[in-house]
Amino acid sequence: MGGIIVGLEDVIEQLLVVLLCRGHGILEGVPGLAKTLMISTVASLLGLTFRRIQFTPDLMPSDITGTEILEEDHTTGKRVFKFMRGPIFGNIILADEINRTPPKTQSALLEAMQERQITVGGETYKLPDPFFVLATQNPIEQEGTYTLPEAQLDRFMLKIEVDYPSRPNEIEIVKRATTNYAFKPDTIIHAEEILAMQQLVRKVPVADHVYEFAVDLARYTRPTAGSGSTYVKEMVNWGAGPRASICLILAAKARAILHGRHHTTTDDVTAMALPVLRHRIVPTFNAEASGKDENAIVSQVLEDLKKAARKAA
Repeated sequence: MGGIIVGLEDVIEQLLVVLLCRGHGILEGVPGLAKTLMISTVASLLGLTFRRIQFTPDLMPSDITGTEILEEDHTTGKRVFKFMRGPIFGNIILADEINRTPPKTQSALLEAMQERQITVGGETYKLPDPFFVLATQNPIEQEGTYTLPEAQLDRFMLKIEVDYPSRPNEIEIVKRATTNYAFKPDTIIHAEEILAMQQLVRKVPVADHVYEFAVDLARYTRPTAGSGSTYVKEMVNWGAGPRASICLILAAKARAILHGRHHTTTDDVTAMALPVLRHRIVPTFNAEASGKDENAIVSQVLEDLKKAARKAA
């Protein structure tokens, strides 16, 4: 990856966590930060089929899933319907600028992401395995966009924020982009090996106290659960659901493997807390008025849990 992408090590690690956990990810960042290039590079390195869908206001669900067309059977002379597969039939699907298209089209991804199949004309079609949806969205230009509903955001395992590069990295990016620099990535792994790795992730042992920490972290973000602090009750309208607890443990398992360890720790859960929880929390008006976004709320929740653990010890 370093031959094509400069820096962004944390982002690349989170992308790999999504792939190892058989999940889906949404990348958020301003234009020009190599989000699309990064996803296509991952696909080429893993030897997977890559499909890019540019989401626009006039995109229809059938433009994603495919549609039935009337075709003449030359042997019988009869006209029959034939299903023409859409770009959803690939291993890695880049849903570029997913918030540019209306909810009707956004929802076409729901069944594909959850059930890994689509239904057209009463027929069900299985999608390739492995199958990942990696969506991108622009956080600054919101005119004419359609915000993803919370129910659909929850189906993305991680929300990965792509920030501006550091000064040395930006200098290297400019050097590469303004010269004849070229790097051809080789396929280093294949689909069968990825499927085996996904099974391996689920076998990583997790101690009971790590399970408890992940569940407590998710529950602490819920103002109605009774376990949240006064801060959470003031700043959060809706907290993370049980899917967040599951994703915290799965992501922590994958991170442990990526760091060469055979067991999961609370540090792994803490490291994955922001990308797992930031899109599963709905801040209150008080939070927005005081300039507290989802990242600040999750960071404060982690700090509160650490203080509680120190007092208990």
